[in-house]
Amino acid sequence: MDMNRRQFFKVAGIGLGGSSLAALGMAPTPAFAEQVRHFKLTHTKETRNTCPYCSVGCGLIMYSMGDEGKNVAQNIIHIEGDADHPVNRGTLCPKGAGLLDFIHSPNRLKYPEVRKPGSNEWTRISWDDAMDRIARLVKDDRDANFIAENEKGETVNRLLTIGFLAASASSNETGYITHKVVRNLGLLGFDNQARV
Repeated sequence: MDMNRRQFFKVAGIGLGGSSLAALGMAPTPAFAEQVRHFKLTHTKETRNTCPYCSVGCGLIMYSMGDEGKNVAQNIIHIEGDADHPVNRGTLCPKGAGLLDFIHSPNRLKYPEVRKPGSNEWTRISWDDAMDRIARLVKDDRDANFIAENEKGETVNRLLTIGFLAASASSNETGYITHKVVRNLGLLGFDNQARV
């Protein structure tokens, strides 16, 4: 800052005068908050999870509030990156940072639904019915289309009419078990979401 002699004495005089007034008790009183705000996550339940979006598998910490009673749903109020997670170390991309809106969206599908043949309406069914339906359809298709041998008489044990897309954010153990189940069914159309 370029300052001439007159400006220097003016600034020094104002500073000396201000400090003298403060020393004589003419300083303004300190401002205190009327009420201390509590940390918003004080009474929350912390749950670790994995981001559902892409194949990176970033770690999340979800904070929920609610009564801990039986059959009482917790309300998720805050989501942040898990600083102890080796993949993202606490950071989240914009999609991961917006997970709270995804969770509370009224358009989010929370229950299995089925559209019966010839209908244009989706009907909600129970999880047990959904699992039974999937198992029945896979079994029926496998019984009808399983190929035990090829044209040369070689054993191939394959099923070409069903495909399987695995979850990308699963652990290695889950991926191993999924791979074993799918291959034991004879499926060749098997891929991971990370490649999509």
